[in-house]
Amino acid sequence: MNRAQLGAALRALRMASGKEAKAVARSALMSPSKLSKIENAKLAADATDVERILTAIGVSGEVKAEYTEAARASATEATAWRLLKRMGVHRGQQAAKALETQMSTLRLFQSALVPGLLQTPEYIRAVLRRHHLSEDALTRTINGRLERQAVLYDSRKSLRFIITEPVLRWRIVPPQMMAAQLDRLVSVSRFPHVDIRVVPLRMQQLDIANHAFVIRDDRMVTIETVHAEVVVTDPRDVELYVEKFEGFERMALSGDGMRSFIESTRDEFLREQETG
Repeated sequence: MNRAQLGAALRALRMASGKEAKAVARSALMSPSKLSKIENAKLAADATDVERILTAIGVSGEVKAEYTEAARASATEATAWRLLKRMGVHRGQQAAKALETQMSTLRLFQSALVPGLLQTPEYIRAVLRRHHLSEDALTRTINGRLERQAVLYDSRKSLRFIITEPVLRWRIVPPQMMAAQLDRLVSVSRFPHVDIRVVPLRMQQLDIANHAFVIRDDRMVTIETVHAEVVVTDPRDVELYVEKFEGFERMALSGDGMRSFIESTRDEFLREQETG
């Protein structure tokens, strides 16, 4: 059930009950405007909203459970990469920039690649080549990602990154460029509002680094899978990712220890370049 179907169903249930929208909204602890937007699919309703609306309408527990679960399911949206490519991958950078402008806290976990906000231009180009973009589209997308990096200099925001050791070693670009990329991580980590941590392979782990994810303000999680970008907004699901992030955060190297660890890996790339 998508947002439009859920909204229409809630409206039909309310009208069948004979209750006016204002009365239902008041009992559901929301404004009549919000209820109207939910019913007309202009606003996504989370499971809590749906439960309050249905309680105000007075439906059975069985009906309430059915539609609350439908709200949870609709709170996870997936957009296939082929559709994003058709719309223009650079537009995805614009959308991400808009989200990052509005947020106050970002938490990003990455087990495969250097996070986009921390990538050098050469690294960005190498990563984006997998999308088989035209040269024009590639240039616009690279520029879009570099423009997003302006958020790194906004001291009003809290930016927290966790990467695993393989991120430092995965050869996306030649050794000299990898060394420059690692220098970039060390440099940005010195910003007072930016926290970069590394989970070393030598450390005993209590969790599994399944896939990358981004948490924005504890309200939205974005996950990149092989075929699509998945957005999660249900608070209960978001909390699962917050807990996972915090678990890795406790196990990761930070501060000077993290910087020394990255620099030792960087030096390996530099020595390889010198002897190559």
